[in-house]
Amino acid sequence: MQFGLAIFPTEGSAQPVELAREAEARGFESLWFPEHTHIPVSRETPYPAGGDLPDEYRRIYDPFTALGAAAAVTEKLLLGTGICLIVERDPITTAKEVATLDRISNGRFQFGVGAGWNLEEMRNHGTDPERRFKLMRERIEAMKEIWTKEEASYEGELVSFGPIWSWPKPVQSPHPPILMGGNTDGALRRAVKLADGWLPNPETRMSALAERIGELQRLAAEAGREPLPVTFYGVKPDADSLAAYAEAGVDRAIFYLPPLPLAELEPVLGHYSAMAEQFGS
Repeated sequence: MQFGLAIFPTEGSAQPVELAREAEARGFESLWFPEHTHIPVSRETPYPAGGDLPDEYRRIYDPFTALGAAAAVTEKLLLGTGICLIVERDPITTAKEVATLDRISNGRFQFGVGAGWNLEEMRNHGTDPERRFKLMRERIEAMKEIWTKEEASYEGELVSFGPIWSWPKPVQSPHPPILMGGNTDGALRRAVKLADGWLPNPETRMSALAERIGELQRLAAEAGREPLPVTFYGVKPDADSLAAYAEAGVDRAIFYLPPLPLAELEPVLGHYSAMAEQFGS
């Protein structure tokens, strides 16, 4: 397996530049930042992990700006969104941000995407939660057109434009890898239809992980595709769990860091580095 780090970057946490340098120096393969544009004060949608919503959700940086800073001070580190809430973003603008980051990083961007869980948050962006998966599909399809065509156009029910000119085009061909977040049967189908990999998180039970990955690869084979790589986001950092992930077919394991200053993360980074060295490919 390959190993990466993820964190909610905020004004109080390890900063993107310093954490990226540290991650690359320690030999991690990748660094991932999640996204929330805001958190509605109403808090009607319950936090999926239960209990109070952690404060870092309110304070998180924009992922593209933060990853751009990380790209500027690293050479090999892959840089990913985990996840980009595409149902809250204009696809033309986002296509340009993705391509620009892929250019700045010389082809190191990994585009983790998903529809999100906070219904009020997406409503504030004009998104009907009942149609968010259709909207996500159309926006991804539209962005692929922008990345791969000199004159791009798209005609869908919820997304429609063009022909348009939009540069830059990504370094990676035909575009940066799209990793589909989510743990449901629908997420597996969307990964096969729209993406280049699957990005499950700890809501996928360990006891079911191998079965879920087997189902993913069965769907991929039926669609005439090669096996899709699996990036498990937020792994348990212990030897037994990592061995189980590897046996189940996980290709990349992402450790979550608490949103603390870099100096306070030293013991955690040391432990994660040791685990990555033990189980790394």
